[in-house]
Amino acid sequence: MDRQTKKATVADLKEKLLKVQSVVLADYRGLTVENVNALRRQFEKAACEYRVVKNTLLSLAVKGTAMEAIVKLLEGPTAIAYSFEDPGAPAKVATTFARQPGIPGKFVIKGGYVDGQILGEPGVQELATMPGKDELRAKLLATLTAAATDFVRLLSAAQQSFVLLLSARERALGEGGETAKA
Repeated sequence: MDRQTKKATVADLKEKLLKVQSVVLADYRGLTVENVNALRRQFEKAACEYRVVKNTLLSLAVKGTAMEAIVKLLEGPTAIAYSFEDPGAPAKVATTFARQPGIPGKFVIKGGYVDGQILGEPGVQELATMPGKDELRAKLLATLTAAATDFVRLLSAAQQSFVLLLSARERALGEGGETAKA
């Protein structure tokens, strides 16, 4: 790789890393081409980018940024996965892939970065278990609508009780339990 290509690669990488929500770093030694292609497809489905980078270029790209501490994780071959939308997405895909049959030991998570913090492998595992944006939005929506739903139920409870009372009275009169008084 010539000097200009390296500069362009570092600039492109730095620009992207400044915008990401999270980054996961992994050692990909031992993966077959089919494994790597399957992994790339899984990352694409989760709206993540996956690429193999040279450690020196990545260390130059993060130099002077909040991610600079990830340099200590750059040993051996390094692949990075990052997301611009969901901080948990790269961690979820990476940890799921790392547990697939035939993969353990071939795809090893080194660590990651999220929200100004450097994560070790256990931190990435924990990030993977956290709910994503869509799940959190659904929970928030359910919480917001629950109060309104309960209020409507409360308002209609009196009318329902009255209708049930009338229905019971009608059945009682129909069975001849009481005679109607005029």
